[in-house]
Amino acid sequence: MSFNKTKIIATLGPATESKETMYKMIQAGVNVFRINFSHSSHKDAVQMIKQIRELNAEHDYNVAILADLQGPKLRIGNVEEGAVIKQGDILTFSNVDEMGTAKKVFMTYSQFPRDVKVGERILVDDGKILLKIIRTNGIDEVQAEVIHGGPLKSKKGVNLPNTKISLPCLTDKDLADLKVAMEHEVEWIGLSFVRSADDVIELKKIIAENNAPCRVISKIEKPEAVVEIDRIIEETGAIMVARGDLGVEVPMQSVPLIQKMIVNKCHKMSRPVVIATQMMESMIENASPTRAEVNDVANSVLDGADAVMLSGETSVGKHPIKVIEAMTKIIEHVEESGQVATKTENPPTYRNERFITDSICYNASKIADQIGASSILTMSFSGYTGYKISSHRPKSNIIVFTANRSILNMLSLVWGVRGYFYDNMESTDNTFKEIKQIAKNNGLVDEGDLVVKIASMPIEESGTTNMLKISQID
Repeated sequence: MSFNKTKIIATLGPATESKETMYKMIQAGVNVFRINFSHSSHKDAVQMIKQIRELNAEHDYNVAILADLQGPKLRIGNVEEGAVIKQGDILTFSNVDEMGTAKKVFMTYSQFPRDVKVGERILVDDGKILLKIIRTNGIDEVQAEVIHGGPLKSKKGVNLPNTKISLPCLTDKDLADLKVAMEHEVEWIGLSFVRSADDVIELKKIIAENNAPCRVISKIEKPEAVVEIDRIIEETGAIMVARGDLGVEVPMQSVPLIQKMIVNKCHKMSRPVVIATQMMESMIENASPTRAEVNDVANSVLDGADAVMLSGETSVGKHPIKVIEAMTKIIEHVEESGQVATKTENPPTYRNERFITDSICYNASKIADQIGASSILTMSFSGYTGYKISSHRPKSNIIVFTANRSILNMLSLVWGVRGYFYDNMESTDNTFKEIKQIAKNNGLVDEGDLVVKIASMPIEESGTTNMLKISQID
């Protein structure tokens, strides 16, 4: 397996649904598998979850599962083959589910005529087609003038960048998919089209009511989410910069700076951040990426993203293993340069309930860099110290030992972290002796290496990390 600090998320699909292919993907460098509920049936999802869990058990892996909910994705219905619309044409969007033509199409969003206003824009198929609303009857039909035309294809997505839609964040389909994800205790749940922190709170409440160990990844793809990004980051387990829909909903030239802004805020608030969409898009067909794609992945790593994500490249692409190998090489090369770091240091500044733990984690990161420590070793039950140390982007490996098996896979999303199960909490000295040996046995440290160790003192009282120690591997 590859052990790059920046993690790789790969989407499963028809090209990669076999257990054998999944195994090859993990060996090539995958840390998290994404199941996209926009395209996966419950039966397929359960089968994929089963296979991932089997691979973890058989090979002692900690590969995590991300169940990605579709969210209130707007789409047109089926359209007859060969339908093309041209500039100046009038296209009618209807609530009647019938075969679409170049004159009239079905819109899956029933409240569309009530929510939209004259003059607002409609973007279809990732913005390839642009229309302007000229009339709505407020009941079941909307007429729009074509500004930029093109082929009109079945079930393509619709974006409404100027419209405040009244759909709930979690649709009936999402709630059914969520039930499956919670029953199978996936580590991460992707919440699509987040508009406010209240959307995240609503999902977390459902997860808590079901006693599920899942954490939320909020996907940022709406302008409203960018405006309320601080509150969303505060409420969520992780953030995904989903550049596909975001790049359609906001001016395309804004996306790079929004991406960097979100990454920096996530570092400050100790939240993992994922960069997604079109990272190696050309490799759906081609055996090697474009130079622009290589630069895109490299810059995401340099910015300090926790993970980079592959979508169609692995779900339906012709070269799923090659694309992971290519991404792994890029990550490895950039990380070897030693240039991955946070933009600004973020020491704890006020005495909240986590002040002592936060101070230890911050100083462990700084000391490890100063002395050239090969690793930072930490005991954790919740995973908190792993998240916190990772947010400072030390040059050392971050090795988390935990008696809580449920967080081992979850930590596979977090930058630089490797997790190991350990539950022999006899004494501080004995624990440190044993975890150093585990690290040595797994080839993570060598004789003569300096390591920074942090833990609770006394060791059996978990909750507050209050001790830092430097030692040499013998």
